[in-house]
Amino acid sequence: MATVIRMHQTGGPEVLQVEQQDVGRPGPGQVRLRHGAVGLNYADTYFRNGTYPIALPNGMGVEGSGTVLEVGEGVTHLKAGDRVTYTGFVNTLGAYSDERLVAADPLILLPDAISFETAAAMTMRGLTSAYLMRRIYDWKGGDTVLLHAAAGGVGLIVAQWAQLLGLTVIGTVSTEEKAAMARAHGVTHTINYSHENVAQRVKELTGGRGVDVVVEIGGAGTLAQSIEATRVGGHISLIGVLAGWSGDVPTAAVMWKNIAVKGITVGSIEDQEAMVAAIEANGIVPVIDRTFPLEEIAAAFEHQIAQKHFGKICLAF
Repeated sequence: MATVIRMHQTGGPEVLQVEQQDVGRPGPGQVRLRHGAVGLNYADTYFRNGTYPIALPNGMGVEGSGTVLEVGEGVTHLKAGDRVTYTGFVNTLGAYSDERLVAADPLILLPDAISFETAAAMTMRGLTSAYLMRRIYDWKGGDTVLLHAAAGGVGLIVAQWAQLLGLTVIGTVSTEEKAAMARAHGVTHTINYSHENVAQRVKELTGGRGVDVVVEIGGAGTLAQSIEATRVGGHISLIGVLAGWSGDVPTAAVMWKNIAVKGITVGSIEDQEAMVAAIEANGIVPVIDRTFPLEEIAAAFEHQIAQKHFGKICLAF
């Protein structure tokens, strides 16, 4: 029997129930997987509270890593004993478990040198970072980037990658502790948005020009200031909406400054290879704030909701 986390109704962390479940054997296109580690994502909160509606009861979690125990019919690229990692959305729900069935398609082979915990903390954020640093912009040394949530999971990976490319990174944070963490991982300048005006400080730091690229994660909470902080002809990459979405993009300001505003897509083979190479060759690693046992999932969510952590929160077995 596997230990799994399921919810039968939406709500706070208290709706998550620890249950025992017979996983069964994999069907066509599936594998049976034993987890080594699982990553928490902010999207998990939206599944739990009903913002992202799903059929109930249902499992929770979309990102994990582990060992393939058995493969189903038609699975030819994996075998029992392979180490893998994965991330997804509705297609991978059920990661909060020590063992599960999962579709084989999203699984990425994991080199022995990369630990399960590193993979669970890195896969979604690493693929996002690979896309940001390889596809959205023709980066040149000295380019400037405004990185929101610079001490978060994506921020700390992007900052390390940007440092390797010779970029100037301006990172927003909420506390001095997070500012120190961000600077230790490649952020050049930090802005504490709890008492500093982000757009104004960006203009001061860039001589009034603005940044070349904004990595936007705040949504309604930061988009207007991001547009103001972007140079004429600059670029804004939307990778999240932590503060929710409110209204449309201010099109007049975007058009006047000729700013490109784009969302991102991740998950290509090239992004996967770049992510693995970034870990193996360049030493880019995620920052793991805390690791909780599976049975303490409610405490892990409370820790995440408080937003006082650095980097990633994981579950381990």
